[in-house]
Amino acid sequence: MTSKTFTRLPNLINVLLLLSLVFSGNILQRVTSLGINYGQVGNNLPSPDKVINLLRSLRITKTRIYDTNPQILSAFANSNIEIIVTIENQVLTLLQDPQQALQWVDSHIKPYVPATRITGIMVGNELFTDEDSSLIGYMMPAMINIHKALVQLGLDRYVQVSSPSSLAVLAESYPPSAGSFKPEVSSVMQQLLQFLEATRSPFWINAYPYFAYKDNPDKIPIDYVLFNRNVGMTDPNTRLHYDNMMYAQVDAVAFAAAKLGYRNIEVRVAETGWPSKGDAGEVGASPSNAATYNRNLMMRQFAGEGTPARRNSRLDVYIFALFNEDMKPGPTSEKNYGIFRPDGSLAYNLGFSTMSTTTANSQSVTYSSSATKVQISFYNMVCFVHNEYKCCNNDEFSVLSSYRQ
Repeated sequence: MTSKTFTRLPNLINVLLLLSLVFSGNILQRVTSLGINYGQVGNNLPSPDKVINLLRSLRITKTRIYDTNPQILSAFANSNIEIIVTIENQVLTLLQDPQQALQWVDSHIKPYVPATRITGIMVGNELFTDEDSSLIGYMMPAMINIHKALVQLGLDRYVQVSSPSSLAVLAESYPPSAGSFKPEVSSVMQQLLQFLEATRSPFWINAYPYFAYKDNPDKIPIDYVLFNRNVGMTDPNTRLHYDNMMYAQVDAVAFAAAKLGYRNIEVRVAETGWPSKGDAGEVGASPSNAATYNRNLMMRQFAGEGTPARRNSRLDVYIFALFNEDMKPGPTSEKNYGIFRPDGSLAYNLGFSTMSTTTANSQSVTYSSSATKVQISFYNMVCFVHNEYKCCNNDEFSVLSSYRQ
């Protein structure tokens, strides 16, 4: 993708329109492609009703949970917030039996739909990794049985069925046009893609440029992974230009699917994010980088971008995660992906602030670095335009200050 120039009037109009949306406070309301993951592996998280108020204050209307917590599903009834639920990996063996799958849907989904807007069921999470491939064989029978159960109960018109994969399913990802699936999962991926095409469901991936950067900080430019302005890379086979790693990762999956004969499968991002804290060896984990990554990603979402290979198709993305989760196992970074602390205060300056940070129940959000609404002047807008999205007043324009296209 090439950088924007501002020599033509339509470009100026687009930028001013973007500004007007931001500072009207309604921009998030207009972004239907942005969701956020609501993990619960913590002992001090707010109640679901407070989470709903927090999501509303952000004007985010999509979330995903990693189970089918009945307290959450009941609380989200009539909230008009779409929710994707997850079947835990350890349950998949039971769902090889169609009758067990029917009972699962009847008890975990049917009581809540349609009052609770359950729009998707994730069958497991990252069932194939480099370390463990024992679960991936359970994926397709479980997905097929769950879908048949939804059809039998008349719920398939509400709920899609899919399963999120990590990038470990790829044998090649660079350049994106070389994307291909590993031989050991190609057969399962073929079945998955066939199922997704037949049910008109998306292929979900978990895409974390952070991991690639952490492992090779001397070789991968930090601006390329943070969506900052950079020279990027051009795919030598397609001549498509990439100015960020996440879009390259998404397109690598799309090219891999195309090589198996599925050119029209929609690829969506189930998880992406950046940790605000890490252990000594976790290079790049910091509040500044987390804020930059998520802020820039949000601005891409606000602009309705597609990837270079699918410019005309808006990319759906779910940010990981809503909260820091203090009980997650693993390195320090795993506990610190949250945009918010458990008390509802911001974990870092993302470019908007809250009127109250003491409770997630009474917050409202403004797009500034103070609690008062920003007053926009024509001078600031003109300065903004001529600096190619580099804002003149960092305090007032912090939500936009790192956006590059």
